[in-house]
Amino acid sequence: MGKITDLEVWKKLQAHRTHFHGHALAKIYDADTARVARMSFRLDGLEADFSRNHVTPETLALLLELAEARGVEMLRDAMFAGKKINESEKRAVLHTALRRTSPEALMLDGEDVGVLVRETDKRLAAFAGAVRDGSWTGATGKKITHIVNIGIGGSDLGPRLVVSALRSFAGPLSVRFAANVDANEMEAVLKGLDPARTLFVVVSKTFTTLETLMNARFARAWLVKELGEAAVAKHFVAVSTNQPEVERFGIAPANMFPLWDWVGGRYSLWSAVGLSIALAIGWDGFLALRAGAAAMDAHFRTAPLASNMPVLLGLIGLWYRNFWGSGAHAILPYAEKLRDLPRFLQQLDMESNGKRVTRDGALSEVSTGPVIFGECGTVGQHSFHQWLHQGTDVTPADFIGIREDDSGKPEHHRALLANLVAQAEALLRGRAMEDPARTNPGDRPSTLLWLDKLDPYNLGLLLALYEQKVFVQGAIWGLNSFDQWGVELGKILANEKIATGI
Repeated sequence: MGKITDLEVWKKLQAHRTHFHGHALAKIYDADTARVARMSFRLDGLEADFSRNHVTPETLALLLELAEARGVEMLRDAMFAGKKINESEKRAVLHTALRRTSPEALMLDGEDVGVLVRETDKRLAAFAGAVRDGSWTGATGKKITHIVNIGIGGSDLGPRLVVSALRSFAGPLSVRFAANVDANEMEAVLKGLDPARTLFVVVSKTFTTLETLMNARFARAWLVKELGEAAVAKHFVAVSTNQPEVERFGIAPANMFPLWDWVGGRYSLWSAVGLSIALAIGWDGFLALRAGAAAMDAHFRTAPLASNMPVLLGLIGLWYRNFWGSGAHAILPYAEKLRDLPRFLQQLDMESNGKRVTRDGALSEVSTGPVIFGECGTVGQHSFHQWLHQGTDVTPADFIGIREDDSGKPEHHRALLANLVAQAEALLRGRAMEDPARTNPGDRPSTLLWLDKLDPYNLGLLLALYEQKVFVQGAIWGLNSFDQWGVELGKILANEKIATGI
């Protein structure tokens, strides 16, 4: 690809950066009465307002030129076409095919990916429906009332986020999650459960993940103690590719749901990994979640770059990372139901783009993925917002709000959204005081993302927006955003130390 720093547009962006000094952002914002309208974009129930960023028309033109020079569109089209853009593992990247609605064949290594997805979907839908309506029962004939999802990383964070966010849409089943190898978590998850009414969903592509298997064995022993060995087949299902190990555990092949190597873990909630989601909100709800993501995929594929929401979100984030020296990015959901969103995005972003080697094997000349952190809005205001407002670093922030009140407490919702807007305003404008310790410098950027309401479709829009934003940044930095070799060494050493003693 060549050196990114040799590009003429990169040098122009470096020079352009010098035009922003002092409180220029507030002046730019106030001087243009059409700025908010011009820099806000909507797709169905999701709106993105980029107006509070250090961005002028010239900035956007240069950033879009950079995206074109680095082949973002070409790599995007290759991903959707099933090309093996995960070069280090020689794999396609087709999580988008899981939510694809087109009946046209999408061929990969001689197989139609769409057929594979539809066949698995039929099994998932039938199973989720049977458990939810009580026709699929445990070993004693009692209806299942509790689901325990056992997984880690992408096998936990995505389903955990979605189930929590959409709990208003939950049906008769209560869903809990266990990821930490610390036995205290499994003990807490199992507390108060009736083994005869509990179903475990063990999610591990290889069925060799240390933490997941230890927790699965913990749960198995707990179940067997009460119901006996024969009950395992009626109380455990697996999402995996390793049928021999799944059977050895005691799970029937009929109760194993497949994964494919073209679905990365952090992009897998749309697959059978999302079984716990379907159990919680029903198959129709799961399809609505996918439909929202599919709508964002279509927008990403077809909208001009200048009005393409994932492209703009990615470019503005890269602008701060590489030209403002921002080493972190804050995710601030002003919604308790989205409390797990920052953790989910940490993995999505930092595992994808937390890399120092480019696709051609060279060391990156520029800084890549930032630290992703965050917390629910008003909770974060009483912890790290001090650092956002008065710290020495300029850190961009994404404020995420939900316009519709689903709590039935309008006074609380008004206070919540008032805090969101006030924080963005305070970061933008600051406040001068005689005492410098009390001065807020302002001139600090933020993006406002608004959901009309929190439902499966809109949540799908939001999650796919971030997935494709990460793709855009990785493409420009020249990274393979779909492998994660950096996590392997620690796993190897941990297994060695377990075997030999710490």
